[in-house]
Amino acid sequence: MSMRWVLMAALLTTLAASAWAQNNELAGVFGRTFISDQGIVGATFTNPTVHFGNGFTMEGDYARYLTPESLIRLSVEVPFSFNLDEDLGSGTNAIPEGYKSFFVTPSARFNFFANTRVSPWVSGGGGYGRFAESSNALYFGPNTGPKGTNTGIVQFGGGVDARVWPKISIRGEVRDFWSGTPQLNVDTGKSRQHNFFVGAGIVWHFGK
Repeated sequence: MSMRWVLMAALLTTLAASAWAQNNELAGVFGRTFISDQGIVGATFTNPTVHFGNGFTMEGDYARYLTPESLIRLSVEVPFSFNLDEDLGSGTNAIPEGYKSFFVTPSARFNFFANTRVSPWVSGGGGYGRFAESSNALYFGPNTGPKGTNTGIVQFGGGVDARVWPKISIRGEVRDFWSGTPQLNVDTGKSRQHNFFVGAGIVWHFGK
């Protein structure tokens, strides 16, 4: 084997070792949030249901690895989820036309087969959320209900990371942010709701 090939092999080995030694990551994920419709208690008008649109959602995620890459790796992660425009629909003008939401949920994550190129994972944790209800009512006029709702969040999720470059992976994921409900100004009989986020994005591995 020529010296050129020896040097090239050594370089590739060094890059691979460096990649697997990264202890931090930043991820950007984009997708949609899905929320089940909620019936309005005692409604007598047509369409007595609150319908939720599939709001475009951005997620940022920082993670710190606590154990080496092996069969199972433990990390602490902090997902930040922003639902930019959750449209609402119903047969009543009482509800707001929509809302924005923000969730942050420090969590523990377990990556399986973390020392391979394809690594499925599961995550669980909890934190804080806030809904920012629109100042406008659904059809016309101002939203006369409260605006700005704080809530506790429980987060469960799972996904797959696929390494495509020494420091870059692509990610597909599903998370359930189980939260309180926004101020809808009607009685749906609900005090909690599931916010299912489905998305895909890019992960950058860095640092030691």
